[in-house]
Amino acid sequence: MRTLPVVAMRGSVVFPHTDSFLSFGRNKSVLAVNSAFSDDRVVAIFNQKDPEVTDPKIKDLYKVGTVATITQLMTNEDDVHALIRGTSRVKLEEIVSEDPYLVARVSQIAEEEVEGPEVIALAGEAAEMFRRAINLGKGVDVPTIMRILSRQADPIEIVDSIASFLDLRPAEKQKLLETLSVRRRLEKVVEYLSHEVNVLDLERIISLKTQKRFEDQMKKAMLREKKRTIEKELGEGGKDEEDSEIAELKKKIVEAKMPKDVEKKAKKELKRLRKLPPYSPETGYLRNYLEWLVEMPWNKYSRTNVSVKKAGKTLDIDHYGLNKAKERILEYLAVMKLKNSKKKKNEDQPHPTILCFVGPPGVGKTSIGKSIAKALGREFVRISLGGVRDEAEIRGHRRTYVGAMPGRIIQSIKNAETKNPVFMLDEVDKIGSDYRGDPSSALLEILDPEQNKEFSDHYLEVPFDLSSVMFICTANVLDTIPAPLRDRMEIIRFAGYIEEEKFNIAKKYLWPKQTSVNGIENKKIKITDKAIREVIKFYTREAGVRNLERTLATVARKIAREITEGKKYPKLIKANHIQKYLGPKKFRSQIKGEEDEVGMSTGLAVTSTGGEILFVEVSLMPGKGKLTLTGQLGDVMKESAKAAFTWTKSNWHQLGLREDFGNSIDVHIHVPEGATPKDGPSAGIAMATALVSALTRIPVKRDVGMTGEITLRGRALEIGGVKEKVIAGHRAGLKTIILPEDNKKDMEDVPNNVKKDIKFVFVDRLENALAVSLTSLPQHKNKNGEKATHPPSFIASM
Repeated sequence: MRTLPVVAMRGSVVFPHTDSFLSFGRNKSVLAVNSAFSDDRVVAIFNQKDPEVTDPKIKDLYKVGTVATITQLMTNEDDVHALIRGTSRVKLEEIVSEDPYLVARVSQIAEEEVEGPEVIALAGEAAEMFRRAINLGKGVDVPTIMRILSRQADPIEIVDSIASFLDLRPAEKQKLLETLSVRRRLEKVVEYLSHEVNVLDLERIISLKTQKRFEDQMKKAMLREKKRTIEKELGEGGKDEEDSEIAELKKKIVEAKMPKDVEKKAKKELKRLRKLPPYSPETGYLRNYLEWLVEMPWNKYSRTNVSVKKAGKTLDIDHYGLNKAKERILEYLAVMKLKNSKKKKNEDQPHPTILCFVGPPGVGKTSIGKSIAKALGREFVRISLGGVRDEAEIRGHRRTYVGAMPGRIIQSIKNAETKNPVFMLDEVDKIGSDYRGDPSSALLEILDPEQNKEFSDHYLEVPFDLSSVMFICTANVLDTIPAPLRDRMEIIRFAGYIEEEKFNIAKKYLWPKQTSVNGIENKKIKITDKAIREVIKFYTREAGVRNLERTLATVARKIAREITEGKKYPKLIKANHIQKYLGPKKFRSQIKGEEDEVGMSTGLAVTSTGGEILFVEVSLMPGKGKLTLTGQLGDVMKESAKAAFTWTKSNWHQLGLREDFGNSIDVHIHVPEGATPKDGPSAGIAMATALVSALTRIPVKRDVGMTGEITLRGRALEIGGVKEKVIAGHRAGLKTIILPEDNKKDMEDVPNNVKKDIKFVFVDRLENALAVSLTSLPQHKNKNGEKATHPPSFIASM
């Protein structure tokens, strides 16, 4: 054990048998080095655990360090530089003095597993790997290289010398310093060296590829320049000589028949392209821009041969039902035909309005757009706007951005290769907006016939005429479409299909399609009408026919499997086969077979998937007049419930109730399927009916559905979505539907076969609705305050 001056190092580990050039700036370190150099030149060096500590104590230092000899010392005003050589590992035993510098007692540590065949082999492998690292560009000093590669050094010196040059964190180097077994130290060093060699080799490969690519570009550029110079000297070229690519672009600009201002812009950009060196990054951007300009259909039209009769036949062949939508489309085409008869050759008149098909999923909005294009003989393009949040998706990116492209409108027009396609903007009600802009605002210009004559895409930077495009939008609901955008479109509503329409669609379109798709068309397998109705009634419940098609596809696949497995299969699918292929019935009539109940009425509603029936349940309990509403109800629907409660309290005498009944009970109104949000005023009559039923103990007729808004004075107000609601009621098996008096006009839209199956009652007051929906009328309360005939049991005792 010996006593030595101690120097604390920050982020640097000194190994034995290595030479290091170190700088010392802290006062204690400078004093310790100077004292050691003036004495026997020996100093103990220990690494700090935390380099942020400015005045380290014994607890701040690692226990294993290195004794080193100072061979050279250079001093200036601020710090000291020393060349030192590590001699051996030592252990820090105790600090003898901390002022003016650290002095400690240290004991030398003996090396372990110094000799043996494995140690010699590992030392040789480490030396060979170190040589490979040096060849790949690792920087080390020459004496170390010579000492290691000459194989004159022993394993300890080899491993410590290599460890000092490894690219490791100080903590990892400290672990190597503390590894006393030479064999284990060599194993770790070989592992670290292997990783470094792999990284250096990869860097070399990348560097060579990059250099080769650069040299190839320079070589091509030089050869092109030489070629131009030679052609100029021979008189075969000149200053304005164009290569084949420039000449081809120039030809395409002429053939594109662009508007004059666009052609001027294109020629200006072509002139810029000609002057740019081929290896300039801007060359690629300019070439891509010019290719977009010349490939746009500036003057290409589909020959529009509008035959209203032919279009009507095409729509009838492709789609069953939807008569009102078809009628409006044919009117639209008739107007187009009259306008086109006055237009000049190869010119299209702007369309007077933009159509917007609104309806639940699966009713044929998108496919009828394809039929319109087919009837007109035009190209059909479609883009989905669902989830689009970036305005650049519509208007494109400016050319200043890397990887800029035109928006989806211009891209689709280019792909259509015609200036007057039928362009469908699908799911326009599902556009979003965020910090990147509002895509719906960008659509305002596109969907306005007065503005889209000069639609400006950010990438093209020139106006493009969209007035000849027939735009058709689709949406499930109108509420989420911004008002200015909705104002630019004519709304055509697609109601859900009734059972008879679904039957005809399945029989004429869906089953033949699925037999073809599933490879059983040549087997001539038929399905009975009763089997189709079985699928519609008990295996699907939807406004459209998508799920119906999927269900029929399941039947077709089951039969296809039976055929391929050599099993017996039916040539005629009957109703009793359906359960075999589709399993137990998934749905049953929501009304049929149910008993009349107290405090439960049947309402009608419209959702994004079409019409639906909803049940309103009311429960009473002793309390203090509290009204509880559950079932994910919106604000408007909550107000309807409050209005119904207020009406019952103010009309207590008509209902045979006590005048103060509202002060002694709590009312809970619940609309089932609580996970589905619900809102709107049209459940007012249904809520009031269920509430009156609960208070008077008179059951509500289960096969009676109702819809309508109510006021505090009991008036029944007009509501919307009559057709969708009536179809939903018909689908559920209702026999009577109560509607507000003002909704009589909407009965024109209701299919005739639905009118035959359902009795419609039009009311202007809530009392009239109660007379139809309740199994009996409440007994009025006399003016002298006699007890009600049908009060709840707990009210009678109060």
